[in-house]
Amino acid sequence: MSRGDRREPVFLEDADRRLFLSTLGEACAKTDWQVHAWCLMDNHFHLVVETPQANLAAGMKWLWGTYTARFNRQHRLFGHLFSGRYKSLPVDHSGNDYLRELLRQASQQMGAHHYGEERRESAEDKAARLVAAGLKAAGWKESDLAMRRKGDPVKLDLARRLRRETTLPLKWICDRLEMGSWKSINQRLYEQRQANVEM
Repeated sequence: MSRGDRREPVFLEDADRRLFLSTLGEACAKTDWQVHAWCLMDNHFHLVVETPQANLAAGMKWLWGTYTARFNRQHRLFGHLFSGRYKSLPVDHSGNDYLRELLRQASQQMGAHHYGEERRESAEDKAARLVAAGLKAAGWKESDLAMRRKGDPVKLDLARRLRRETTLPLKWICDRLEMGSWKSINQRLYEQRQANVEM
């Protein structure tokens, strides 16, 4: 659950709710989350999310930041949209009544600790699988990353996929793929997106 800053609205109109759900869908693609239920109120939201990987905090950070930027751009606003840290409650779904258990526990005090190293491991494990698959498809070895130019199309494709399917920052991705400055790669990825939109 997350509430608007100073209990102010996080959804001003139905278009904002559609934007949030679309952004949530992108977060699910990046994190492998499965959303079982949601409730979008004017100034807060509730989600029931299954997280096969230990990546709730990384995914929420991406979801918050991305939705906030899109909301602010849409309404010509700036600054924080959400208040403090989201509240989370772990639910053991080994039994058939785990959703009922969630609604019971939600009425009690919420909050759970998430450990940074475990979250990062999960995102990096997914990235490792994606990089290995990308290198294999290109017929490259790991050593080719250092030998190929920074803006090689294969590297750009891998960077784009890692951006789309993980919550890892672009700086980490550029370091991993030996692409140099993340700012110049960000510009190249932006230019490619614009070119695809114009086609």
